[in-house]
Amino acid sequence: MKLLVIFIVHAICIPCFSFDVPGKDLPLTLDYYKSTCPTVFDVVKKEMECMVKEDPRNAAILIRLHFHDCFVQGCDGSVLLDETETFQGEKKASPNINSLKGYKIVDRIKNIIESECPVVVSCADLLTISARDATMLVGGPYWDVPVGRKDSKTAGYEFATSNIPTPEEGLISIISKFHNQGLSVEDMVALSGAHTIGKAQCRNFRSRIYGDFHLTSALNPVSETYLASLREICPASSGEGGSNVTAMDNVTPDLFDNSIYHTLMRGEGLLNSDQEMYTSMFGIQTRRIVSKYGGSGGFNFFEQFSKSMVKMGNILNSESFVDGEVRRSCRFVNT
Repeated sequence: MKLLVIFIVHAICIPCFSFDVPGKDLPLTLDYYKSTCPTVFDVVKKEMECMVKEDPRNAAILIRLHFHDCFVQGCDGSVLLDETETFQGEKKASPNINSLKGYKIVDRIKNIIESECPVVVSCADLLTISARDATMLVGGPYWDVPVGRKDSKTAGYEFATSNIPTPEEGLISIISKFHNQGLSVEDMVALSGAHTIGKAQCRNFRSRIYGDFHLTSALNPVSETYLASLREICPASSGEGGSNVTAMDNVTPDLFDNSIYHTLMRGEGLLNSDQEMYTSMFGIQTRRIVSKYGGSGGFNFFEQFSKSMVKMGNILNSESFVDGEVRRSCRFVNT
């Protein structure tokens, strides 16, 4: 009941941001499905409401799935393709295997849309819209989603392995990976703020809590208590508890807000990749941005997150507009 109240309250006061599609040559528009499938946004919103009320973590799962899609070949639904005897997908790449979820949620939405508008709405668009609604439903901002993407017939296993930042990666390397996608340092810090919801596996934060956590949190007694609780969840031995999970934001784990930046400023970031934005010797610019997003009641964060999500969603696979399709099933190319 308490969770439902949170949803209702934030549905009333969620900031709404609207942006023009950057680049006049992009084949995306806000009204792409106006005549061919006018109900698509309503269907996605309704289903996401059900999924998030069932488990708030589903919001983080869909946002992350969208992120991993866009960083490999662009936002083309390639991450959704199943592996077959003759086709190597992205699901078994090291950043995705035993980590990415949400495929069944996308399947559910796709099945409903297919019954209303057969072979009209791409899986890439459904995933992009779902990520926006997921954000909004846990208290985050709303933004207009340009649509008209096509689904790729290919996948990029190697690119999934090399393009996607890892939880233990250093700041300079992560900045480089975002830059390679046309995303700025400001975009990187804003998009990383999605970690204000969701959970991380022990294997992804073990080195952090048995490494420099003490140093970044300055031996604060409260931080020491938090660290002790993390070590109960995640044993030091690499052979134990690797799949155990805990919230990345230990203050408001089910609410999309700017709490994650307060966590970083206290030196209590769960993931090394996040904490580096504030404490790395190379993080002069990122430290300033983290502090900015931690203030202003979260408005600066919400505004930039919305812009950055649109920008990321506009990373396109140009080949998919030549040789792509609208899949009937998000798991397989059409036959």
